[in-house]
Amino acid sequence: MTNSPTAVVEAAFQYYRSQDRDAAFPLYAGDFTFTSPQDDHIDKAAFFERCFPTADRFREQQLLHVTPADEELVLVQYEYELTTGDRYRNIEAITVRDGLIREVQVFFGGKV
Repeated sequence: MTNSPTAVVEAAFQYYRSQDRDAAFPLYAGDFTFTSPQDDHIDKAAFFERCFPTADRFREQQLLHVTPADEELVLVQYEYELTTGDRYRNIEAITVRDGLIREVQVFFGGKV
């Protein structure tokens, strides 16, 4: 795997969906922070405890756009279907520096 920011981000999504924590964990920097409407600047340990194990609530997730905004920032738009049948779209702004994910900011979208 190349450690270009987009490749790192795509790998992180793949490992999340397959729940491969051992492969995902090294992609995140020690000082990683995660922010969403439900979590405010949580650290790497909290992210892997609370957020990473949630893939089982998805029936499907499709990356629609994985777009570099600059040398470090990758914007990701994805659509997902929950096991309830509800479909949503979110956008994430992900900072990757030196091959490691430093920060994720999640912006929740509405139902599709």
